[in-house]
Amino acid sequence: METRSLPLPDGLDGVRVDAGIAKLFGFSRSFAAEVAEAGGVALNGAVVGKSDRLHGGAWLEVNWQPREALTIVPIPVPNLSIVHDDESIVVINKPPGVAAHPSVGWTGPTVLGALSAAGYRIATSGAAERAGIVHRLDVGTSGLMVVAKSEAAYTALKRAFHDREVEKIYHAVVQGHPDPLAGTIDAPLGRHPRSDWKFAVVAGGKDSITHYETLEAFRSASLLEVHLETGRTHQIRVHMAAQRHPCVGDAMYGADPSITARLGLTRQWLHAKQLAFHHPDTREWVTFTADYPADLAHALDVLRDA
Repeated sequence: METRSLPLPDGLDGVRVDAGIAKLFGFSRSFAAEVAEAGGVALNGAVVGKSDRLHGGAWLEVNWQPREALTIVPIPVPNLSIVHDDESIVVINKPPGVAAHPSVGWTGPTVLGALSAAGYRIATSGAAERAGIVHRLDVGTSGLMVVAKSEAAYTALKRAFHDREVEKIYHAVVQGHPDPLAGTIDAPLGRHPRSDWKFAVVAGGKDSITHYETLEAFRSASLLEVHLETGRTHQIRVHMAAQRHPCVGDAMYGADPSITARLGLTRQWLHAKQLAFHHPDTREWVTFTADYPADLAHALDVLRDA
């Protein structure tokens, strides 16, 4: 058990306990919430919950049991395909059901584990369990990811994603018909106020911009092409759900289960279709595309035949 006691900085006055503890000690938000839920956070001697507010100048005491370090377990993923491979980067077409990297509570396959099992050398920059990862896709989202193999590539790609110099195009099937058929959603995103695992449009959240256009309309749904200007966690899923057009199959954000069942889906209809960026070595603009996997293609066929 580790313990830290200190006066709370004034800059954290009014901040949620879990958010403040995460910032102060470098914890993940979920781990900070776990510490608070276990009774490990006290202000002026009184235990506080994860959603309580901090008070600048109060005496803070935090007790926690350190987690065991996450490790990359080499596990082959047969349906993970290599789209491009060179000395600096590897571009993959990630199947659904695969996480980008190890995380607490996830026991399934990961992109890093699959690449390790296949003998790929990956950059060591970043946290050990996220080595080489410069961006992520949700477990249930398929499509293109680039992973850095060299330290120089990691640095260049991280900067490119941060500076919004990467073109990210997704295809999504959403419920109903967006009005207008093409447009921009500019709404800040942050942690959902009542769920540690969800995100929501919230005042004071991180700026988040999604551009979309309708490619095809069906009786009960629409196929959209989505260009991300920012890359927030669950951004497309939350922005479309906030417009009352959740991705079909996305139970977390309110998709109609009857439509999900009719289309034979077990996850959200969301695919990272195209990825383009300046190659970290040559600076040449490179573009990669990935076809729909079988489950998404089948769902489209059902919609077109309805």
